[in-house]
Amino acid sequence: MISNISKGKTLPTLVKNITQDKINLYAEASGDFNPIHIDESFAAQTPLGGTIAHGMLILAYISELMTQSFGINWISGGNLSVRFKSPARPGDTVTVSGVIDTVTYENDCTNISCTLSCCNQKDEAIVTGGAKVKLHS
Repeated sequence: MISNISKGKTLPTLVKNITQDKINLYAEASGDFNPIHIDESFAAQTPLGGTIAHGMLILAYISELMTQSFGINWISGGNLSVRFKSPARPGDTVTVSGVIDTVTYENDCTNISCTLSCCNQKDEAIVTGGAKVKLHS
């Protein structure tokens, strides 16, 4: 968990390599076998030009960053609001990052709002948005 929580504090970054194997494993775990994710020949014929990672796989990485930063407080009541900007593809290296925007105190709780982003190796935004988490005393 991060210490010295304050406005402007940067969350530790999380870097993940996207592979077709990870996408296939996510399909197995989620039951989402949409061919845009797992069928390379089908996906090559689409406007996307190849397979893409499940959006929820990328959100899992964002949640992993928030869990590393805020622990059980994130797991038990964090709130995420994001926009998907671009697909993540096999071969991409994605970096999840965040910064604390606000810190307020109310009823023995610390309320934190963060800006989050997930970018590929070309620094293109894949997901942008924000998160809120409440730290209980």
